Amino acid sequence: MTIHPSIAEVFYGTLDESLIKHVEILRNRVFESTKFQPQFDLLISDLLAIRSELKSSMCVVSVERMLLYGENLFSPLFDFVRYVSLDSSPKSADSRGAYNAHLISHPDFIKRDCESIRCDPTDLDFPDSEADVVLIPNLVHHVENQGKLWLEAARILKPGGFLYVFEPTLRELHQDPDDYLRYTPNGLRSVLRQYGLETLSISTTGGPFTAIAYCWSQALQYIAADERDYWSQWFEGHFAELIQLEASHPKNLVRKHTSFPTAFSLRAMRVVPA
Repeated sequence: MTIHPSIAEVFYGTLDESLIKHVEILRNRVFESTKFQPQFDLLISDLLAIRSELKSSMCVVSVERMLLYGENLFSPLFDFVRYVSLDSSPKSADSRGAYNAHLISHPDFIKRDCESIRCDPTDLDFPDSEADVVLIPNLVHHVENQGKLWLEAARILKPGGFLYVFEPTLRELHQDPDDYLRYTPNGLRSVLRQYGLETLSISTTGGPFTAIAYCWSQALQYIAADERDYWSQWFEGHFAELIQLEASHPKNLVRKHTSFPTAFSLRAMRVVPA
């Protein structure tokens, strides 16, 4: 397992100014990775890495919850390939609407139309063996029937195509009742193997110090609004210290074979039996 590299160091030199600004909206406003939730930088850096590997003839299919934002978050990163959003927003989203739309109401956010199909993640409305890449970013834990999800992902992938999954290991229960499980990296590796999806790589991010940061971001929501600003500002002053502690103390010195990732990503290839 590897720790993800710095987004700025590796990828910003390959993007034009508008895309850099779009990515910064994702980091600063949508995922707050620069403030409370640094684990989401792994997702963004992975998507930029995938972007750098693609050819214009390829098809990328993303199984996601587009309706929660009203616009697609990631299609601007894949503007030179066929990008299809399989929108698996739950039925409850129809009445709630795009309640996260305020997070992307900024002139630097790129609004790009893409193919979008509303469908259940366990019954994907997409042809067999047509996708070069299937993305499932931060969604797996909301799917009740895991077996059908992996069958569908394998079905729509071309032989030799790859699946990309980003998942938290530390997360509050949310969007109740549609929150079902948390995988460990090796747990997901084992499950995918049963569906002809052989893991190519796993990356992890986070540790106990950024776990504290994430839990603090959740704890703030339990504090009344008239006190919340004080504690939020108080913590912002300590966030950088936690990041520094994580960088300088990467290993558990007491218990071997123990780690504390807050999220991980995995790539798996569709393997067709000979």
